[in-house]
Amino acid sequence: MTDVHHNHADNSGHFVADRPFDPYSIETLTESQEKYYLASQWKLMWWRFKRHRLALFCGVLLVLMYGSILISEFLAPYALSTRHTDYIYSPPQPVHLFHEGEFVGPFVYGWEYQLNMDKLLREYSEDRSQIHPLQFFCHGDPYHFWGIWKTDRHLVCAPEGAQLFLFGTDRLGRDMYSRIIYGARISLTIGLVGIILSFILGISIGGLAGYYGGWIDTSVQRITEVIRSFPELPLWMALSAILPVTWSPIWVFFGITLILALLDWTGLARAVRSKLLALREEDYCTAAQLMGAKPQRIIGRHLLPGFFSHLVASATLSIPAMILGETALSFLGLGLRPPITSWGVLLNEAQNINVVAIYPWLMLPVMPVIIIILAFNFFGDGLRDAADPYKT
Repeated sequence: MTDVHHNHADNSGHFVADRPFDPYSIETLTESQEKYYLASQWKLMWWRFKRHRLALFCGVLLVLMYGSILISEFLAPYALSTRHTDYIYSPPQPVHLFHEGEFVGPFVYGWEYQLNMDKLLREYSEDRSQIHPLQFFCHGDPYHFWGIWKTDRHLVCAPEGAQLFLFGTDRLGRDMYSRIIYGARISLTIGLVGIILSFILGISIGGLAGYYGGWIDTSVQRITEVIRSFPELPLWMALSAILPVTWSPIWVFFGITLILALLDWTGLARAVRSKLLALREEDYCTAAQLMGAKPQRIIGRHLLPGFFSHLVASATLSIPAMILGETALSFLGLGLRPPITSWGVLLNEAQNINVVAIYPWLMLPVMPVIIIILAFNFFGDGLRDAADPYKT
């Protein structure tokens, strides 16, 4: 009986370690546990963020939209200033795949109009006897790519003698689809530039108030309360009206960006202040002070990294406010002005309700605004949940 038990023990292949059990030693962890416990903070955030499918999809969408501003000239069928005087206020032109039950591929029919003297309008219609297959990676209006070299290559074009107005045209016969693509460059950039300036102000001012406290904290809080007490839109309008009308479009762009940044830093500063007030009493902060570390180093190397992920999530939720601010000011005629093209400038032409009732496609620039705002909100929610250390 003893021999049988001994043989069974020898053949089992199990061995008993004679050293004390350490639950935190790498040897006692499974591969998945080891991967989790040794992962960095950013890697843990990425794993949690991937589980948020909607936020992940919105993140990809934002990357594509911001990537498109680098190649706006290539994506747009026409140049920004190209006018089609024979097709003023043309409605969106449909793209077809089949002609009389036969697959042709993406094409458009001939586009023609007649004058309706009773309504004093142009009535557009398709000429189904003319079939114009769309061309891809084709030659069109010339442009300077990034201002470096001249080319005329576009993603999609209509054949010579045909037209392609996916979103219709405006009062000057300019293609709305091309102008929306060009307008994304300004509307999306102003949000990034504005949040960078706001980020710098919020972290600097909020960091000083939270770390030093005392009269510095009191002064910052009173200034923050005064700024936040003003209604945003009237204050934006008042400050935008100060900008000289003689400024060039690029200076107006930076002026609007600066105004939006100067009014948006208060929320971030309060978040930084509240975090630093709690973290400055931690043992590692006291140890750094005893070792002679300067306040700038303590804030930058020890305190801010502890909640930097939350700052990133807050920033993504602030960018939509920047974009909406620029759109509202430009829509009211107090922001960017032609020849600069942004979504707000395009919507400025749709102020007249009579024009919108007759030509509703002039409101199409509002669609990318809605899409980008929703994408940033869902992306920011997912990023905030991923950055929360108490979520698993």
